[in-house]
Amino acid sequence: MRLDGFGLFVEDMAKMIRFYRDVLGFEIKESEDTSNVYLVKDGTLFLLYGRKDFEKMTDRRYEYIKGLNGHFEIALYVDSFDEVDDVFRKAVENGAVPILQPELEPWGQRTCYIADPEGNLIEIGSWNKPYAEKDL
Repeated sequence: MRLDGFGLFVEDMAKMIRFYRDVLGFEIKESEDTSNVYLVKDGTLFLLYGRKDFEKMTDRRYEYIKGLNGHFEIALYVDSFDEVDDVFRKAVENGAVPILQPELEPWGQRTCYIADPEGNLIEIGSWNKPYAEKDL
């Protein structure tokens, strides 16, 4: 098996599309008025599913955490420490919830955390080198 993508079950589709598209630069693949939206970031498929539509399709009810949640994170990489600070500042200015201000970790990574409008955690980090070289 290969990882094809990952998705979030969302309550407010329009708000979440605008956040991931306009604030974080994800590319949207169709119109905003659909119940399942395909976005792409750096070749990775990222899906937004309307909660009510998914429940109807599966004929089940699910529990959803309101506010900040710590079930998982989405990690985004930038090439320099300065970019971590810049992206954090711009994201917060455009509606992201600040969780952890940019800081240099003991293991050498500069990282910060924000949350999307529905409380999902997003890490923005860098090893201060281009993505292709970060694991060398």
